[in-house]
Amino acid sequence: MVGEKKIYILLTDTGTAFTRLIKSYTKKPYNHASISFDADLKEVYSFGRKTPKNPFIGGFVREDMQSALFRQADCAIYSLTVTEEDLQMMNRFIQLIAANKDYYRYNLIGLLGVMVKKPIKRKNAFFCSQFVASVLKESNAINFDKDVCLVQPNDLLGSADFELVYEGRLRDYQHGDMDERVRASYPVVL
Repeated sequence: MVGEKKIYILLTDTGTAFTRLIKSYTKKPYNHASISFDADLKEVYSFGRKTPKNPFIGGFVREDMQSALFRQADCAIYSLTVTEEDLQMMNRFIQLIAANKDYYRYNLIGLLGVMVKKPIKRKNAFFCSQFVASVLKESNAINFDKDVCLVQPNDLLGSADFELVYEGRLRDYQHGDMDERVRASYPVVL
């Protein structure tokens, strides 16, 4: 339809010690969430580690899908059709945070709130799925049945009619090495 655009939610398992720790609690295959406005995943945003070797130094990041952190990652990529207006509101929200990224930090304490099912709201702090949920909520096109401070990566998918685009090794998606059968099953509209 005219005026409709796609956004992409990227769920990943990077296999790091921090991810394995989170995975031991969630029992889910993917424990990191990011958002992109392009099928090529050239601009991917999230809250995560700012330095590759230290998961405790985190904040707003524009993720590099070619980095060592994502090189061996497994992933699931989902698309959602939104209006042009929704897309612009989401993009403005992200650009405002990007312009002030030095004032934002990773909400590590908020992860404890998820574990005890009590929202822990901190000014200018997000964990990955809290950030993605906040971006989605910003457009008012998507509502969650829980506080965004409690949204886990897999919860994002239940919030709207997301469509699976690809599941497998992220590097295979990035380099266009998908098997033709998979490509035909999950066409990516560029």
